Amino acid sequence: MSSIIHVNQLTKSYGNVRAVQKIDFEVQGGEIFAMLGPNGAGKSTTVEILEGLRPRDGGDVAVLGIDPARDANQLKAQIGVVLQQTAFPNKIRVVEVIEMYARLYHATPNPKHLLERFALTEKANAFYADLSGGQKQKLALILAMINDPPIVFLDEPTTGVDAHSRRAIHDWLRQLRTEGRTVFLTTHYIHEAEQLADRVAIVAGGKIVRQGTLEEIGCGLAVDSEIRMRTRRPPDRDALSKLPGVSIVEVENGTVCLRVVDLAQAITHLVRYLDSETNELIDISASRPTLEDVFLKLTGERLAGEEDQ
Repeated sequence: MSSIIHVNQLTKSYGNVRAVQKIDFEVQGGEIFAMLGPNGAGKSTTVEILEGLRPRDGGDVAVLGIDPARDANQLKAQIGVVLQQTAFPNKIRVVEVIEMYARLYHATPNPKHLLERFALTEKANAFYADLSGGQKQKLALILAMINDPPIVFLDEPTTGVDAHSRRAIHDWLRQLRTEGRTVFLTTHYIHEAEQLADRVAIVAGGKIVRQGTLEEIGCGLAVDSEIRMRTRRPPDRDALSKLPGVSIVEVENGTVCLRVVDLAQAITHLVRYLDSETNELIDISASRPTLEDVFLKLTGERLAGEEDQ
């Protein structure tokens, strides 16, 4: 894969507020890249600079080899954009919006095909005011594809939509990747980034504090994994707490939960201990740190999960 977005030392301030502070990252062609962080972290400012909608104060930026600050019109003709909020006159019909965008881009899309793709066929002649929040967001996705772009920018695309629409949007993003398109996604939903992204940049206070694949982001951080087990006889809690790599031991309703720093090391010593005690395992499961665990470790903040959407 080749780099389709290149950002070096990007900065942007609003008065005394440093919204983006010398961030660096690249996005490869054909991947879903998620910028994850709380509201006010600098995500929207960054994506608007990439789209050519907002000037930067410093740094180098290239999208499809184009500097958004110098050739914004050329860039906008080649990208798809879904903003946080999209609004049209209440009495314009859905199919009229699609036809209007097609003329703006000098494109010849098939409105019927686009409407079918997002399950909006029955709303083709509906007024914009009569669409639900999820349907309005689906229309925004349709408009982002009018010019058949190789890269699509989405700024918090599932905020405020219902679960059915959110799933449809997620399926569409995966389909874009299958087609070889690139997706740049900003979100404050941890599970969204975890489920969709090939690589994630965690943003806090205008800075990227960690980036890479989910495995790379967690590598080298002292974030506990978890072992849950049931044994034939209750094990000695003090003995378990002294095993190498074990940091916390909890017992609830016969299930022992061990918080461990090094999962492989802890399992090795655990099996040896149980064998020395001639104690038999009935059930065991192990889980590595989630993206939420890593985010909390890096920023000390808690973000929204899928259940909050």
